[in-house]
Amino acid sequence: MKKTNFYLASCFLSLLCACQGNQHEQVGTTYKTVIVQASNQTLFSNYAATLRGKQSVEIRPQVSGVITDIRINEGDAVHKGQVLFIIDQVPYKAALETALANVKSAEASLQTAKLTANSKEVLYKENVVSDFDLQTARNQLLEAEAALAQAKAQETNARNDLSYTEVKSPVDGVASMIPYRIGALVSSSISEPLVTVSDDSEIYAYFSMAENQMLDLILQYGSLEKARREMPQVSLAMSNGTTYTHAGKIDAISGTVEESTGAVTLRAVFPNPEHLLRNGGSGTVSVPTEYKNCIAIPQSATYELQNRVFTWKVVDGKTQSAPITIHKYNDGTSYIVLSGIQAGDTIIAEGAGLMHEGIAIDITSTVESEK
Repeated sequence: MKKTNFYLASCFLSLLCACQGNQHEQVGTTYKTVIVQASNQTLFSNYAATLRGKQSVEIRPQVSGVITDIRINEGDAVHKGQVLFIIDQVPYKAALETALANVKSAEASLQTAKLTANSKEVLYKENVVSDFDLQTARNQLLEAEAALAQAKAQETNARNDLSYTEVKSPVDGVASMIPYRIGALVSSSISEPLVTVSDDSEIYAYFSMAENQMLDLILQYGSLEKARREMPQVSLAMSNGTTYTHAGKIDAISGTVEESTGAVTLRAVFPNPEHLLRNGGSGTVSVPTEYKNCIAIPQSATYELQNRVFTWKVVDGKTQSAPITIHKYNDGTSYIVLSGIQAGDTIIAEGAGLMHEGIAIDITSTVESEK
């Protein structure tokens, strides 16, 4: 009898606990919720970029010879017109001296030819010489003039060749590494340049955008040229992940689509006063896109089912699944919602994948979405 009473008492306590547990579950559980609001949103799309200096020039010799002097160190800042290398000048100085001597010889020959021609003119008028003699003197004068012109041209070439032995920088910039040393024989046909000088006062970031995205931009702004002019400033994340301090501007958009990739190349220009960015570097360009008076919700407030996107609305204090239509572009953290919810709706902000229909929600901690 005692055992039976103990068994009945145990069952009663179990039922009582179960009832109390059910009563506890009926009380709304606290979840992070948000009241949907319409606002202006800016989404950022990221693109891998290759960095190039404003002007990058490969310096190659214009004459052949042995390097006798290197006037810069690798990585130095150089200026336009600065001498970078000296190529053996001895043979070119000798060639110039020969050219100068040839000019003097040609000048003397020309003077002699002039005297002869003038003399023949006088003698011809006195019928002392024939037409043949006069014409021959005139032809010799023309030959002497041509020989002088040729000698002067050779002098010019010799001077140019001698000047080319001083290899100068055509631009301001920063020198690359130098693959050659004093004593190396170089010529205009060398495989590697003597040095590369990059003008990095501004840096160009080249990146590619899918053709469909470019078409959306053209439709948004009205034309390709208008998109280039009116697109907002872009930012650059450097290769170490740090955001570059200066904003850039897209200043060029390719007029053709690369057939192999279906992409369009764009160029953004960034000021580089600290010379932090270098020619040949890499980074990530972040392009903002502005959307007016739209609804944006965190991606953590959504879940996918059979290729459709859903969120959880709070209706009469309980969860209710709501299919939504989202914009095809997103920034990886938020979705722009085109339909399915509206301003003033309350949704579950986090853990959407763990929810189910009809969960009682305590909305005392609900906040408005950021505007």
